[in-house]
This record gives sequence, C-alpha cells and structure tokens, in this order.
Amino acid sequence: MNPLLWMLLDLLLAAMLLGLGWAAVATRDLKRGLALFIAFGLLLALAWARLRAPDLALAEAAIGAGIAGALLLAALRSEPQDGQPAAAPSRVFLLTLNLFSVLLAVAIAWALLSALAMGDGVRLAQAVTEHLSQSGVSNPVTAVLLNFRAYDTLLELAVILSAVLGVLALGPARPGYRLPGPVLYGLIRWLVPLLIVTGGYLLWVGAHAPGGAFQAGATLAAAAVLLRLGGVDAAGLPAAVVSRWLLAAGLLAFLAVGLLVTAFGYGFVQYPPDLAAGLILVIESAATLSIAVALALAYIGGWPSRRAQSGSLHTHTTEGGTH
Repeated sequence: MNPLLWMLLDLLLAAMLLGLGWAAVATRDLKRGLALFIAFGLLLALAWARLRAPDLALAEAAIGAGIAGALLLAALRSEPQDGQPAAAPSRVFLLTLNLFSVLLAVAIAWALLSALAMGDGVRLAQAVTEHLSQSGVSNPVTAVLLNFRAYDTLLELAVILSAVLGVLALGPARPGYRLPGPVLYGLIRWLVPLLIVTGGYLLWVGAHAPGGAFQAGATLAAAAVLLRLGGVDAAGLPAAVVSRWLLAAGLLAFLAVGLLVTAFGYGFVQYPPDLAAGLILVIESAATLSIAVALALAYIGGWPSRRAQSGSLHTHTTEGGTH
C-alpha cells in the first residue's frame, strides 16, 4: 500500500482513539461509556499492531477489551436500576481536570521523546538481542518478561492473586444467568473448545512468537465467561480445593523455580542457560492456569456453590428444555 495511505490510516486511527477515549469518560450513561470503552480497547489493539507490537495487541484485545469489558458488564449488571443519577460536576472542576490531563499528556510525551533522543530504547533492544541466546527462548518479549525482568512478572502474578482474594472476600458469587437458547447454546459448544485450543497454542508459541501466559490465560478465561453466560454457574471451574491450588499455582511455581536455582548457586530467578527453556515453560504453564482461574473467579464474583460446580452446559440446557 502507498505510504501516504498508511500515514492517513494512522492519523485516522489516532484521531478515533482520542475521540473514543474522550467520549468514554465524558458520557454520564454507564452503558454507553462501557460500550465506548470496549471499542476503545479494540482500536488500541489495532494501534499496537500498527506499531509492530503483536504481543501487546493480543494482550489488549484479550484482556483490555475482552475480559475487562466482561468484568465491567458484570459489575454494571449488579448496579441498582432505580438509583439516583450522580450530580453533574462543576464547570471549574471539569476545566481543572481537563487542564491537568493535557499537562500530564505533554509531560509523558516529552519524557518519551527525551528517552528516544538519548537512545535508551536502542541500547536496551541491543542488550536483549545480544543475550537472547542465553534466555532459553527466541521471542524477545518472553525473554524480558520471564528471564531478564522476571521480578516484574512475579510481582504481577502476586498483584493478580491479591486482587482476586479481595474479590472473594467481598461476599458470595453473583447470581447466574438464565438458561441459553438454542442459538447461544450451539455457539458456546463451538467456541469453548476453540478457545481452549487457542489458549494452549498461545502458551506454546510464546517461546518464539507473540503469545504467552497472559494471552493464553485470558483466552481460557473467555471460555469460562462464555460458559457462565450459557447458564453454567461454575463457568467450568473445578472443585473449590483444586481451584485454590490453581489460583496460587503461578506464584508458587515462580517462587519454587527461583528458590531451586539459588540452591545450585545461581541468583533468584536467574536460570541456567541449559535449563532456561524448560523452567520458563513450567512457569508459564502454571501462570496460564492461575490467570485463567483468577479472571474467571473475578467475573463470577466469588466461589461458585458446590451444586454449581457439579453442573454442566449440557445438563443446564436439557433441564431448561432448550436442547
């Protein structure tokens, strides 16, 4: 395609992002704001793809727009319908907030341009490329997240676990959805196996191509969301005892591997080059299950009941007479 057309497309994409972002925060209608937020996330995934960052594009589409949108929809469903609308903020407050946002955007843009002018990004990219052969993977993003900057990913898993524990402490799970009709039932039967296979593929391919634990976990969580929408209250989760172990599996695997390599004279999460590939695969496999269970439990809003955990899409649907 002509470079001028690509430039026009990028300018249009940037303008649409700014417009959707402003509209999402400016509207007082929660449903409209949520729809605009999901659309903003999808456009942002396209912007990351145009910036040649497919890992971020996958994460934004699966987590930023998909799972985050589903969580916000579930929260909106729990809102009282007869509540009084919030009072409109004053004009002075809006002007101050807008001015602060503009100044913050200018400061961030200046910091990014200064970093690019200093060449820090180039030096970091060169350092990653030079040591990529020692990381155990050929995908530089996975190498950074699971090897060179493994502490960051370890803390991210700890934050996810803490957030879900906070959700579980709030109270019982939200009430389930009504039984699906034949169209939704057939769609779920096709999509759920496809999402599970796609999640496994994203986990495996993350070693040498865009993918990894976060994208795979979000894809598996999307399958759980579909099951929940299809009338399966437990959303396909195993028994509570198993779910608890899976929820902590990612963090426990990370800590176990880190302590194991220290016993052989290496630093914490500093893997031996010959074993790095296998250790990263173990960590990512456990992290995928933890992220999937965490997002599913956050969507449900608590632990499903024992009766819900024994149900399935088939039994729910046939009992409702829609099979």
